[in-house]
Order: sequence, then C-alpha cells, then structure tokens
Amino acid sequence: MSDIEIAELRKLTQFISERFSYDFKDYAMSSFRRRIKRILDLYKLKSVDELIALLDSREGFYEEFVSELTVNVTEMFRDPTFWRVLKEHIIPNIMLNHDKISIWHAGCSSGEEVVSMAIVLDEMGILDKAKIVATDIDRSIIAKAKEARYSMKNIEVHRKNYQRYQGKHALENYYDEIGGEAVMHSRLLQNVSFRKHDLVLGSVFSKFDLVLCRNVMIYFNQTLQNQVLHKIHESLFKYGYLAIGSKESLIWCDIAHKFIVVNNEEKIYKKIKD
Repeated sequence: MSDIEIAELRKLTQFISERFSYDFKDYAMSSFRRRIKRILDLYKLKSVDELIALLDSREGFYEEFVSELTVNVTEMFRDPTFWRVLKEHIIPNIMLNHDKISIWHAGCSSGEEVVSMAIVLDEMGILDKAKIVATDIDRSIIAKAKEARYSMKNIEVHRKNYQRYQGKHALENYYDEIGGEAVMHSRLLQNVSFRKHDLVLGSVFSKFDLVLCRNVMIYFNQTLQNQVLHKIHESLFKYGYLAIGSKESLIWCDIAHKFIVVNNEEKIYKKIKD
C-alpha cells in the first residue's frame, strides 16, 4: 500500500480518542505511521478506514491493537554499563539516607528491566528493602511481565548482557528452564506491584527514589514528552533520580532546570527542585 497520509492518521487518533479515551495524537508522527503501516500489513487491511472499522466492531481488538502499537523489544541488562552505574553509584547514594528504596519502572513492557533491577538489588543484599512498581499501558504485556517467563531462544543475549554488567553469579542462578522457557525465580518479583497505568493521561500515584522511563519517550513528540516529564518530576522525591533512554534527553524540556545531570553517558538525572 502507498504511504499513509497525515489526514488518515489524524482521523484514526480522533476516533481512538472519542471511542477509547486514549490520546495518540502527540506520538512522534514518523514512528506512529511506521507502526500503523505494520499493523495494516499484519492484519491484511487495505486502509486506515478498514482499521477503524475493525476497532469499532471487533470485541477485544483494541487491546490487540495497543499491544502491536506499543510493542517494545527489550532485553535483560540492556546497556550493561547503565546497570553498573546504578549498582556502584546511584543505588548506594539513595541508601545512604534511607533504609528502604522505592522504584518505578514506567513503561515496563514485558518485564526484563524489572527482573534485571531485582537481580541487581538481590546481589546488593537489599531486595527485601525495595518497593517496586512496574506500569504499562498494555494490559496483556503486564500479564506477561508478571509471569517473568522468557524464551530460551533469547537467553544468550540476556546472559551476555549480564556478564558484561559483571554480575556476581551466573544468570542461570535466577531461573529454571521449563518447556523451552527461562522461568525466573518468583522471589525476585515478590516486592513488585504490576499495574496498568497511562503515562499520558494517568495521575501521579506515589513518590519514588528512582524512576526508570527508558526508551519510552522516543515515541512521543515534544509536547507529550513535556507532559510526561512533568508527571515524573512530580512522582520523584527531591534528590530522587530519573533514568531515561540513551537516545533521549531532558535538555530542551521545560523542567530541565529542576534536574542536574548525574551521568550524561547513561542519561541519569537528579531532581534538585520541586
């Protein structure tokens, strides 16, 4: 099919907003268009109008659509040096003044990042002192994250990342292989609360020492990024830390002055003003 017109995308976002009360209009247009095109190919639809008709008529299709639209390829210990900085600097700094730590994974996807965090905390001997909240807009991906079962086909990638992170043990110490899947030990997630939350329209629901919102905002335009960053700023304790993706930045955002850069390489910031 030919390229999707902006007018068609506007019609689609308008329909979703009215029918499902979700606002996609401020998603980065090139990324949104690419993903919609993939969905049309996947479901063998000839046009955006056909997609709208399907969303309108088929029970449960909207959830499938959101899953496909927000699909996020992720790995355990992705960017191993980032996890080392967390282990060696950020988490010890938080624990200097606290006997507990609260962490929010905003846009947790299928949970590999949450599992990685649990392993880091476990190896630091403070997993039992952590309260972790993991949220995503997609209900089905949250259900997957809760199960913490990952295909053995991908385990080599996770294992190499863990080795580069310089973990204390072997990754095998943290899962059982069952039916071609690595089933992570349930104790890793005992202090994790998974919930559906919309970063765009959802409210501020708690305060955290550390927020990870990595590789989520690359899909948003500047307006939406600003909205989300305001919400995250409000969700952080003063002197709390924010980690974003390696291709993301706070520099231009209108609350940039309320943060200082702690590690520019790994995109870690510290809130210094309420």
